[in-house]
Amino acid sequence: MESNKKYWKGLEEYNNTPDFVKNNKNEFAEPLPIEDVLNEAGLSTVTPRRDFLKALGFGLGAVTLAACQSTPLKKSIPYLVKPEEVTPGIPNYYTSSFNGQSILVKTREGRPIKIEPNPNAGQFNCGTDARAQASVLDLYDVSKLKAPVLKTKETTWSEIDGFVKSELAKAQASGKKIRIVASTVSSPSTNAVITGFITKYPAAKLVQYDAVSYTGIIQANQNSFGKAVLPKYNFDKADLIVSFGADFLGTWISGEEFTAQYTSNRNYKSLENKKMSRHIQFESGMSLTGTNADTRVPVKLSEQGPALIALYNAITGGALPGGTLDKNATADKVIKLVAKELLQTKGKGLVVCGSNDVSTQILVNAINAAIGSYGTTIDLDNACYLYAGNDAEFNGLVAEMSRGEVGAVLFLNSNPAYDSIDSKKFADALAKVPAKISFSDRSDETASLCDVIAINHNYLESWGDANAYEGYYSIVQPTINPVFNSRQAEESLLVWADAPVKDYYQFVRNNWETKMLPALGIKWDEVLDKGVVSVTAKPAGAYSFSLSLAAVATSIVNSSKALDKDVQLQVYENIAMRDGKNANNAFLQELPDPVSKVTWDNYVAIAPKYAEKLNIKEFDVVTVKGSNGYSIDLPVLVQPGQAQGTVSIALGYGRTKVGKAGNDVGKNAFPFASFVNGTMQYATTVTLTPTGGHYELAQTQTHHSFEGRNVIREATFKEYLKNPAAGTGKSEEGHKNYDLWDQYEKPGNNWVMAIDLNACTGCGSCVVACNVENNIPVVGRDEVRRRREMHWIRIDRYYSYETKDGDVTREKEIAKLEDLDHVSVVHQPMLCQHCDHAPCETVCPVLATVHSSDGLNHMAYNRCVGTRYCANNCPYKVRRFNWFNYWNDSRFDNYLNNEFTQLVLNPDVTTRSRGVMEKCSMCIQRIQAGKLKAKIEKRPLKDGDIKMACQEACSANAIVFGDSNDPNSEVSKALRSERIYYVLEEINVKPGIGYMTKIRNTDTTVQA
Repeated sequence: MESNKKYWKGLEEYNNTPDFVKNNKNEFAEPLPIEDVLNEAGLSTVTPRRDFLKALGFGLGAVTLAACQSTPLKKSIPYLVKPEEVTPGIPNYYTSSFNGQSILVKTREGRPIKIEPNPNAGQFNCGTDARAQASVLDLYDVSKLKAPVLKTKETTWSEIDGFVKSELAKAQASGKKIRIVASTVSSPSTNAVITGFITKYPAAKLVQYDAVSYTGIIQANQNSFGKAVLPKYNFDKADLIVSFGADFLGTWISGEEFTAQYTSNRNYKSLENKKMSRHIQFESGMSLTGTNADTRVPVKLSEQGPALIALYNAITGGALPGGTLDKNATADKVIKLVAKELLQTKGKGLVVCGSNDVSTQILVNAINAAIGSYGTTIDLDNACYLYAGNDAEFNGLVAEMSRGEVGAVLFLNSNPAYDSIDSKKFADALAKVPAKISFSDRSDETASLCDVIAINHNYLESWGDANAYEGYYSIVQPTINPVFNSRQAEESLLVWADAPVKDYYQFVRNNWETKMLPALGIKWDEVLDKGVVSVTAKPAGAYSFSLSLAAVATSIVNSSKALDKDVQLQVYENIAMRDGKNANNAFLQELPDPVSKVTWDNYVAIAPKYAEKLNIKEFDVVTVKGSNGYSIDLPVLVQPGQAQGTVSIALGYGRTKVGKAGNDVGKNAFPFASFVNGTMQYATTVTLTPTGGHYELAQTQTHHSFEGRNVIREATFKEYLKNPAAGTGKSEEGHKNYDLWDQYEKPGNNWVMAIDLNACTGCGSCVVACNVENNIPVVGRDEVRRRREMHWIRIDRYYSYETKDGDVTREKEIAKLEDLDHVSVVHQPMLCQHCDHAPCETVCPVLATVHSSDGLNHMAYNRCVGTRYCANNCPYKVRRFNWFNYWNDSRFDNYLNNEFTQLVLNPDVTTRSRGVMEKCSMCIQRIQAGKLKAKIEKRPLKDGDIKMACQEACSANAIVFGDSNDPNSEVSKALRSERIYYVLEEINVKPGIGYMTKIRNTDTTVQA
């Protein structure tokens, strides 16, 4: 199969552009800044040799100078009275919750420094997403306010309380409304606080809205089944998954949970049992989920509704009007095949849709009912409570404020002046409200319009709880005292409501001990210890669908016709920025988008053929103007897989008042959304007008190219069933290897890793986890443009397609740009391979990189003189060079260069200085900690005692680490898989990381 495929990372590699050739021939895009270093040392390049050596005191040469810096001063303050639970050098772990997911927070000497998944979370122990890993940085954000604010001036809490209580009393007495505007509140204790507040002020009401709405699904379930809920989707119970624009492995509802479910039917354990689910994706923009699909079909936004109608008709034999796809023969053919397969897998199929249109979701409900999904792959009785926003209620709130009916409004974890569809209309309406209170931790777009900013705690400073799913509760507990003079929002509400219990910790505990714990038969301390409480799930019921669909089909057809003109725009959430709440988090800003590999910006994604038709080139700046008159200027990214006639823009950018790192990064796309038929819609029509400008996006995709070498191996599920080694390139006869290196025994441990390409979705959570664990610096947009990003682990994204005649020569391969509409994608984590015959070790002149007796390639930072020979000699291009002291250089002040933010640093890992090479250490500090713990407990080291940061964060369980000397270890079992191959095995460097081939279930079981 692989002989008919060619893989490439980006269009510049695909087209072999002059810039690509130049940058890849030149290993390092720019020379060492020797003159800058000499100038910093008070010297110059014309300094006489005698004076040069006299001034510096050593003669290792100019390259050595790049590594020079003064030893940093470390301040040490001993404990006078040591807290009982704190031992210097030993971490403490506390259970908490992030966005409803139970987590463990690692602290060192009272500082939270790392987030891990909670092993007690049961079925919801599914890794963490990138936001959770990066969230620890938000605690140390210098952009936060240090004290509460009244009328733009810092003040005391007593002043705040007096002002707010007076204003609330005025509003209540005048007969005006009081509104609490919040993103979804899934906390039982917070809801109890709000209930008490409303009891005190009967004019008050909670209005929930989410920046990215799921009202369409909730309202559709109310109309279809009388249950206004977001269902629990069970991707692990689905043999066939059909998605229409739902990025369920990325941003749709609960990506990390769905990823764990999805990959459980596709990973190496499932394949060894000869089982693999099948996934078909219909979508306009290339999403993370689309890149993982077995079959991906590009469809225009205006074709999504007709495709669903066609699928319903094919499954039920119905005759709803509008189900024609005359202009998309591929989609029409696949729809017919999918319908037959869904009927064959009745009860084990699942159809999901990313649309927020009620009519569209009602039709999806009808399809799922027809294929028997309710009670198996869809559970309405154990509902999801992560999103409960009501678009119509929020729209009504703006109208109420405009009419002067609202006397006071409070904003809890919400920022509608940024993420509502018409911020000017909202701001004008808000100006008519006498009392405006925000619980933001900074003077953001909405808070800056308010009279009061009652700054809230970070979640790592807070008490609380969460109820993500029916019967599933997690606890939130503080891991550090409040850093600034903040107060938890719930406590403020208790104070303003004159509640008998004003301490929120006591309120949460009372709420649990009186309402929840008696029925569960456990104690409060057990809740804090485990972090989660689960009650027995209700049996999932089967639901029948009986609504007439005539009006539904008419509504869908009319919406599709409205989109079938001009350029069709989809606004969407990307993995890092999501809705923009965490836009000031530098780890997230620098996380490459899984598909485009762009950092630090959003852009207009457009298909290669369509860009040619519009005479637009990559990085051209265009004005995007919506039908509502809103317009922004953004650079163009030519994106293979984008549907013709469509463009995509990510939400979450364009913040103006979030902080140094996030201000003015990208442009705000929220105003392109519209309010139609009671819900928010994220598809619209726009015009594109070139401005004549040019803006280079900071992409990482081709910074470390293998120049055509075969590093990806894949096969179909059908081929795998015939031969488990299919696609690995293994020859029956094999070939003789000749070694240039001596062989050494590893009598103790031999640390190795296995990575399952069939499980890795490319989400990037491992990248952020590695950053946080190993103190990897953020370098910023300009440095990324210079190919200087520092990530120790990267996710290489490869495009490919099957050539029709088997000829992969470049002339025939790039003959048709439309071929790029149907590319397939493979994600490959790439990190130091810890080669037994490591080429880097043989060329290091100072033995800074050496091999250990337990199979690891070590870096001695204080020996490194920055020759970069090792990076030049590394075939995997996984070594990084510190061009600057990123942690201590004023040029990087926007990111992590301040003493307060540096409290996030892991004290077990040294920060590297200018001129030093670095790369994946296989979390050596975790290996040593695991060994030490086993030694203290006087027992042998057990498999699973040591887990890498990337491994723990991975929701897909794609990464397995362990000791290959233990034949029963999980990694040993994984490496015995027939699917294992080693990247660039032919050069015989004997890497310590084995990869499992990518398997695609592309073989349909029915005939057209």
